[in-house]
Amino acid sequence: MLYRRFGRTELQMPVFSCGGMRYQFKWEDVPNHEIPADNQANLEATIRRAVDVGINHIETARGYGTSEMQLGRILPKFPREKLIVQTKISPKADAKEFRETFEQSLKNLQLDYVDLLGLHGINHPESLDESICPGGCLEVAQQLRAEGKVRFIGFSTHGSTDIIVQTINTSQFDYVNLHWYYINQWNWAAIEAAKRHDMGVFIISPSNKGGLLYEPPQKLVNLCAPLSPMMFNDLFCLSHQEVHTLSLGAAKPQDFDEHLKTLELIDQASEILPPILARLEEEAIATLEEDWVKSWETNLPNFDETPGEVNIRVILWLRNLAIAYDLVDYAKMRYNLLGNGGHWFPGNKADRLDELDLRQCLARHPYADKIPQLLEQAHQMLAGEEVKRLSRT
Repeated sequence: MLYRRFGRTELQMPVFSCGGMRYQFKWEDVPNHEIPADNQANLEATIRRAVDVGINHIETARGYGTSEMQLGRILPKFPREKLIVQTKISPKADAKEFRETFEQSLKNLQLDYVDLLGLHGINHPESLDESICPGGCLEVAQQLRAEGKVRFIGFSTHGSTDIIVQTINTSQFDYVNLHWYYINQWNWAAIEAAKRHDMGVFIISPSNKGGLLYEPPQKLVNLCAPLSPMMFNDLFCLSHQEVHTLSLGAAKPQDFDEHLKTLELIDQASEILPPILARLEEEAIATLEEDWVKSWETNLPNFDETPGEVNIRVILWLRNLAIAYDLVDYAKMRYNLLGNGGHWFPGNKADRLDELDLRQCLARHPYADKIPQLLEQAHQMLAGEEVKRLSRT
């Protein structure tokens, strides 16, 4: 395993982390005795495999159902000082409720302290305000740190880059969990801000949210050769020293294997990546046309500036991925979250275009006349059954 300094925490963080939202029994709490023995055995085997290969950062959340409680059966069996344990609690308007929720997490994990406590889901101004206001959740987290129950405080986010940078610039957090990978590089400015503040940078779900890369389309396999798409994405992320760790979200012990192949390639990233990156860009240009590839994001409105809160940017992005790389299943999954994802995945689908006048909000876009047609095309391509977020946060 390779390790990187996790910002000002000074923790030596493995470049891969064991994320805890795919191996648990249920997304809601159930009594311990209802957890099937085979599910628990698989979780414990996954954790043992992680630790055996040097992945000593175990990450979970109160919003991950039985994950914490099931981890509580295995984590105390390891030397505590050898582990880096993170859990996350959603911001609460009632700071007392935040503390009670944390205490439940600690009880579930059967630990005396966690190394990392993340405020889970600073996604919009309201959640930021709830977190940093006097007497708010951040103040409680700082009290927990003073009591020795928390070592370092961070936040996780699915929010806009502006919100992430604003939160980082409070200088109140030691690390950030955010999204950033090859197909979605929008948050690079936030990573740069984190570097300025010497914060740890944890990448959320690069294999799942980064394109369902454990089941990649053949076209993407061909474009990423000689690497698998999963290895390419890992190497792309880790070739940037500002990125410290990638969450793997393992569901079984074997899920680490493909990722581990990347470790021996990191020093060769500058030779391995450019041909693959060039092929990916060439294919995007060949299928979408160069002018579109280079200008499609120009002057697009935010979803909250758009009639019907249509998330034009995300919809066009998903259309691009589906056409250029055959990431149709991924695009469908994400598209059908629109309207159901709350502040975790905001905005709406393009299913009511005939009722909306988008001309004003698109007036400054070079393809203003074409975008309604492209949104309609995307809807026809991607619409299906509604998707709901798994996490109960």
